[in-house]
Amino acid sequence: MSHQVPDSTAAQTATAPHERIAGVDVARALAVFGMFTVHLGVGSIGLVGGDPAEAFHTLTRGNSSALFAFLAGVSLALMTGRGVPLSGTPLSRAAGRILVRAVALALLGGALDLLDAPVAVILTYYGGYFVLALPLLRLRARALMVTAAIIGVVGPQASFVGRSLFIEGTTVREGSISGIADFLATGYYPACTFMAFVVAGMAVGRLDLRSPRVRGWLAGAGAVLSALGYAGSWVLLYPLGGLDRLMGVELRGVGGEDPSTMDPSLRDPMRRWMAERLHDLHGEVPTDSAWWLLVATPHSGTSFEIAGAIGTSLLVLTGCMALADIAGAVLRPLAAAGAMALTIYAGHIVVIAWLGASAQDFAPFRLEAFVAGSLVFAMVWQAVFGRGPLERVLGWLADGAVKLAGLPDEEDRDPPGPGSERRVG
Repeated sequence: MSHQVPDSTAAQTATAPHERIAGVDVARALAVFGMFTVHLGVGSIGLVGGDPAEAFHTLTRGNSSALFAFLAGVSLALMTGRGVPLSGTPLSRAAGRILVRAVALALLGGALDLLDAPVAVILTYYGGYFVLALPLLRLRARALMVTAAIIGVVGPQASFVGRSLFIEGTTVREGSISGIADFLATGYYPACTFMAFVVAGMAVGRLDLRSPRVRGWLAGAGAVLSALGYAGSWVLLYPLGGLDRLMGVELRGVGGEDPSTMDPSLRDPMRRWMAERLHDLHGEVPTDSAWWLLVATPHSGTSFEIAGAIGTSLLVLTGCMALADIAGAVLRPLAAAGAMALTIYAGHIVVIAWLGASAQDFAPFRLEAFVAGSLVFAMVWQAVFGRGPLERVLGWLADGAVKLAGLPDEEDRDPPGPGSERRVG
């Protein structure tokens, strides 16, 4: 996302302030269903099996939660002025609503965590992201792009240095989040990584998302960032030898042989083992070697992963908006699910907790059942009641708090959607 992306504020302000963008809702539904895939496991996929199922599961890991956070940023921008940020009393009203939602989401996340589902619940982190975003609500698209880039470059390095100096060994988690350190740097969805997604989404939400020219710029930026993050990491790890250096660190840590003196027949199997090790991360990389900062695997929390995931999010969003324009009626069930993403996300956690250990990996077509059930529920509920149940409660709480503060305003209809080692989306 470079400075060349147009900031089409004039066209953006012409859009009705509460008009939903169907493509954003469709993308939000895909983010939620991607997290379903991760939380239910490879064995829950019935339509395909073997390598295709593994590939699909790998594709959704990390990218789904990043897209979730990115779209939260888009929604924050949409509800605070779109192309022209709010100021004065209107901004105070919007900030008050966001703060109330942040508290409610944090409490809801804590309640869901108490159900002890084998899932890393993102909602408490989500609430924290909203609080951190409050000082940025006045910024326009370019300033937000620069801020996201700074977070993406500095955040992972600062986390790496801070954890190497002040945190010894692997952190032990008793739940999805256990304190401020988890929220900032050591948790499943640390702010040092995920705020880059949120702020990048805010920058996109400040643009005219109905403009074909803007969408073209965003799609191009997405392709460039994806290549920079994923292909850049691959080049550094494989052709340029970073993987062997990491393998040497891992082997020396357990008293193993240095890769340079290893029997050539063992080197390739050990490289495959090390490549698998790169995919077994949960929000942070180890701090025993700076070579870990070159990794771009899901939940590695590096600058390379941030660039790749933001790029992927841009491609998904622009693709969904284009498809929604072409086939809006066909995508209506997805849009309905995305419009009540919080309800559907929370609901799937409750069902997984109710199912217990049998929720994961052992029941082909369970993923398809979760998705189909969510789509049917969303369509029926929207047709009968309109706004999703949890979305309605959050709106009521936010509006009530603003009125108590003496800042009444019309109802906000485009709230941010959320959406063993616990399964991380």
